[in-house]
Amino acid sequence: MFRPVLLICLGICCGCQAMVSPEGALTPDLIDQIQQDFDMDTHARAMQNALTSTSIKTLSENRQVLTGHNTTFSHKVNTTGISNQKQSGRCWMFAGFNTLRPVIMDRLDLDGFEFSHIYLQFWDKFEKSNTFLEYMIEYRDQDPLDREMTFLMETPCPDGGYWENFVDLVQKYGVVPEEVMAETASSEGTALMNTNLDRLLRKHAVALRDIYQSTGSLEKMRAAKTEALAEIYKVLVLHLGQPPREFVWRHPVKAEDDDEAEEEKGDDQEKKDKKDVAVPLSEPKTYTPKSFYDECIGVDLNEYVNLADDPIAPKGSHIAIQFTKNFYDGQSAHYANVDRDTLKQIAMAMIKDDHAVYFAADVSPNQDKDRGIMEANLYDFDTVYGLDLNIDKQQRLLLRDSTVNHGMAFIGVDLIDDKPVKWLVENSWGTERGDGGLWTMYDNWFEEYVFNIIVPKQYLPAEVQRIFEKPAEVKPVWYPMW
Repeated sequence: MFRPVLLICLGICCGCQAMVSPEGALTPDLIDQIQQDFDMDTHARAMQNALTSTSIKTLSENRQVLTGHNTTFSHKVNTTGISNQKQSGRCWMFAGFNTLRPVIMDRLDLDGFEFSHIYLQFWDKFEKSNTFLEYMIEYRDQDPLDREMTFLMETPCPDGGYWENFVDLVQKYGVVPEEVMAETASSEGTALMNTNLDRLLRKHAVALRDIYQSTGSLEKMRAAKTEALAEIYKVLVLHLGQPPREFVWRHPVKAEDDDEAEEEKGDDQEKKDKKDVAVPLSEPKTYTPKSFYDECIGVDLNEYVNLADDPIAPKGSHIAIQFTKNFYDGQSAHYANVDRDTLKQIAMAMIKDDHAVYFAADVSPNQDKDRGIMEANLYDFDTVYGLDLNIDKQQRLLLRDSTVNHGMAFIGVDLIDDKPVKWLVENSWGTERGDGGLWTMYDNWFEEYVFNIIVPKQYLPAEVQRIFEKPAEVKPVWYPMW
């Protein structure tokens, strides 16, 4: 008779014990204390009224910054045209082409030029697919729940990439003009194409692992991989079209006296002439994508290196990042870690020499997409909340508050007493965003949110060159810089 009563008592006791909150839990007493201590002062009331009816970005705009804003630059690179990556993650590829556009314009004396981004996109997707499948063979014994496998399976064929991937693509596949392979709906909006490619690649990953478990044969795994790549190629052709093996191209040609004649004409007459007179063209010529690059651009991309302001690692270190190669036999993203003043000095020197500069940054904070402004104090959220929200660059990166998420190109700088006041940025978001597709980046934004630039070796000081002579320390793919 006593046993049931004892069990009931034990059950009640266990229930009571379960209701005791562990230390650190958000208890009713703590909530009550915070509510009682909260002071709805005049500032809080005013901000609540404002925030419930107005965008916080509008409310927090720093009028002093906006009033002092101007678009005057002491040095500009000779280039024209704004590209648009649309709903795709190809900024790294667009930024790479934006640094090469001034080269071909100067070499062929063109008023404008655009590369075909979809052409490299096709081969980038195909190379990434091969790399993923090779990793599935390489990691055939690894638990799918391990961190490396989790990363690989999460996005087998993403849009993103790095300068080193751009170099690998151009050197292996060459480039073509925009009109040779035009954009498609899938190249400009990649979400569903990527979803289906990822699903197909994961399916083949399962098949490869099954083959290994049942046969242990690498030869059979590679034979299956070849069949998988044929399916990937088909999907890419259906979405993006067949990449050209060769093509015929010609370009506008200026007579030697054209420039002098244009200067003497008024704007109305110039417009009439352009409308009524056929533009002379070069003789048609057949190119392969690689011969087109060699003959019309010719820049040795092996002479370019990656310099970064990595606030986590020691300055002077040479760092590579795991899983950042798009080619299985390609190069990983790797950089020399230098101070931000070195980045600025080299970028300034390149712009003075009429070279566009590829760079990568955290593009999310303190930038106005409508006006085309990047300024570290553009929004004063601290005053709105009455709180200090500042975190330094190192801690923002370590704690994932900041990330290197967008590639662009510097095409100008405004110097006063040989010190940068602001930078002219060519973006790849079309002409409807920013100031006709351009952004004015103030130097304080550079210091906080620019993380790396790509530069020719000839601009490197001797001590920076020596950094690349060291073996690179390989960081895991979850390292915050990338």
